Formats: sequence, C-alpha cells, structure tokens
Amino acid sequence: MFDGCLIIDKPEDWTSHDVVGKLRKILRTKRIGHTGTLDPFATGVLVALVGKATRLAQFLDKDAKEYEAEIAFGFETDTGDRTGSPKSEVRSRKSVNVEDLENILPEFRGEILQTPPMYSAKKVEGKKLYELARKGIEIEREPVRIKIYELELLKDSRHSALGIQHFTLRVACSAGTYIRTLAEDIGKRLETGAHLAELRRTKAGKFDLSKAVTLEELEKIVAENRIGETTISMNEAISHLPEIVLSEEEIAKTRNGQKLKRENLAARDDENVRIIDGSENLFAVGIFNQAEKTIQPKIVLM
Repeated sequence: MFDGCLIIDKPEDWTSHDVVGKLRKILRTKRIGHTGTLDPFATGVLVALVGKATRLAQFLDKDAKEYEAEIAFGFETDTGDRTGSPKSEVRSRKSVNVEDLENILPEFRGEILQTPPMYSAKKVEGKKLYELARKGIEIEREPVRIKIYELELLKDSRHSALGIQHFTLRVACSAGTYIRTLAEDIGKRLETGAHLAELRRTKAGKFDLSKAVTLEELEKIVAENRIGETTISMNEAISHLPEIVLSEEEIAKTRNGQKLKRENLAARDDENVRIIDGSENLFAVGIFNQAEKTIQPKIVLM
C-alpha cells in the first residue's frame, strides 16, 4: 500500500461511495477516503486519499471547483437535474438564443446569493434536505453567499430528441456552489424553465483531469505495478501550504509533539505549515504562532 492521492475520473451513474468501494478492492486496502462528493449522474475529478493521506483532507486546497455544465432549457425538474421528474410539460416554451444567454451571464459572475436545493445533503435543524424532499416536504432555506469566478458559454445550442435546447457552460466557482441551482436560476432569468442535463467536474482545487485515471486504467496500472506513475505524494498534495525543512534534531522534537522555532517564516498567524524532511517527504503538518515564531505539530505522519 502507498500513502498519497489519486485523481479518479468518476464514471457516470456511480456514487462517490461506489468509487471508494472499488478502489478498496483494486488497491487492497480499507484506508481510502475522498474529498468533494459528486452526484451519481455527474462525472469527472474525484480526489481519492489513500493510507496516511486520509488525514490530509482538512488541509487540501479544495475551495475552487470547475465544471462543464450542460443546461437544458424548457422545463424544470423536482431535483434540478435530469434525474428528476419534470415540473411542467416537457417542451421548450421559449427559444433561447446565444445573445440572450450571453447578455445575462454577467449577472451570475462574482459574489451572489444562492438558495440550496431541496435535493441536497445540506442539513437544516439536523435533517438532510433530500430526506425531506423525498417525503414531498419543502421548507424555507436561507440563501448562501457563493462566488462564481468564471462563467462562459462553451457550446452553442443543440436540440435533444424531445426538441429541448441545450447549452454548455464552463463554471469556475467556490466550494458549496450548486450547479443545478445555477442552471435553474439562469432559466428563471430567461423566463423559461431549465435543469442540469450533464455535469462534468474538470478541476477540484489544484487537481484537474490531466492527472485523472479511470477505474479501468487504474486496475491495469496496479496489475503492471506502475502505481507510482499516477500517485500524487502527500507533500505535493498540500504544496500550497508554506513549508519548513527539518533538521535531524527537529525530527525527534516533532515526533514528540514539541514546538519548532522559526524566525523568518512567510506564514500568517494560525496558518497550517508543511513540515518536511531533507528528502522532501511530508513528515507532519503544524500550525504557526506568529507572536511566538513557533510551529506546533498538529498531525505527525512519519
């Protein structure tokens, strides 16, 4: 077994939990987790953490996400995506042209308020919204402030077999953004129903599809003993954090949880810091105290 990250290209109609189960069989270990759940119908980047790397989930740079989202205009569904039942007659009530769509996209860029959908795992008073939705219960939800960094049209209109218009957008957004809610809100702004027809995550934090492998590819890689070719080391996984390199004396101190002194570290107060050894192996993660100029080990991995 190794300790590190894998970027999986999640297949359609698999839950994120299904992917983890398959990885456990392929890699023959139970110690696997993931960050950033994807809905079953969605595909794309799923970050899997293996071995000791499961302890790094809290430190990963996972705020920004990027998607390719295909929006179908003409009707809404109860789930906000193609897996749900239509709320109205299945037909395109209004033709959406490229100019109209391009003109309203700026309204959705930047910091906006978004109401979480009922079919989501968000909890209200201890209950997951989707559990209420499945019982036909809809409750008031407080809008949440999110950020759309980039929003652009990728593909012009196409029509499905039902004559429904589809447009594909690229969305770069903050964590916690619901793309199907964005699709619905764009439809409302254009005075026509809309829902999410396809969703592919192309990036999660620093990880993108360029390093992703399918489950089938991974099985072959493992069988050929080439796992090192696709593994992302623990140190690389959190390379966005400031680092310090340990001396031999400091390695022993870190193992014992003792504070490390650093006078000229370019880090903010209470910021997490990578603690590595001379071979660039991630040894621990600590927290910086600016007043004391010290780093307190938070988790020790080696």
